[in-house]
Amino acid sequence: MSTQIAASNELYLAQARACLNVQDCESIYDKWASTYNAEVGDSAQNYVAPTLVAHVALHQASKINPSGKSSVILDAGCGTGLVGQAIAVTGAQHLIDGLDISPAMLDVAAKTGAYRSLAQADLTRRIPDVVDETYDIVTCVGTFTLGHVGPEPALREFIRITRRKGIVVATILEQIWVSGRFKTEVEILKEEKLVTVVSEELIDYVKGHGDKAVLLVLEKTDRGLKQ
Repeated sequence: MSTQIAASNELYLAQARACLNVQDCESIYDKWASTYNAEVGDSAQNYVAPTLVAHVALHQASKINPSGKSSVILDAGCGTGLVGQAIAVTGAQHLIDGLDISPAMLDVAAKTGAYRSLAQADLTRRIPDVVDETYDIVTCVGTFTLGHVGPEPALREFIRITRRKGIVVATILEQIWVSGRFKTEVEILKEEKLVTVVSEELIDYVKGHGDKAVLLVLEKTDRGLKQ
């Protein structure tokens, strides 16, 4: 990575993690979109989380539909489409929709050809135009981090739109797992018998920064979520 690109990545990342509101996030990612993939995909950054989550999603899809039937997946906070691409490159024929706050990021994601549909959405609010129990799997990578989206209402919304016995796969930056109340929200969802925790492990996130994240896999219970 050139010194100029590396400096650009550090600048945008710092700005993104310091966002104070949704409008700030949208503006920063709109500016970052054209160079985002080149920057985070460089070996100096080694942003491995999208590939790790894609592998987990594919494994869970094979369990949900062992006959090989296509799963319907929502990539929430899809950005430029790294998770969708990582799923599509395997040749798996799943139907993937994407949501993101940044129109410019969505434009890049559209060019991958990995998505059935893409739409702008603010994940700090109820997800519009998505009915209950729509998806087999919801993925969310790079969104539960500093200056971005908190656990409420996002995790509960993901459960709402996931089919019963469906799966939510999400990364949460390690340093906000407890302080950002993600761990607490997961415990509440468990106590309400809305989810079971399939796994919860610490993984590499952005190796170039030494960042770690909790890779959380939740299964929606048969009880589901009544609105």
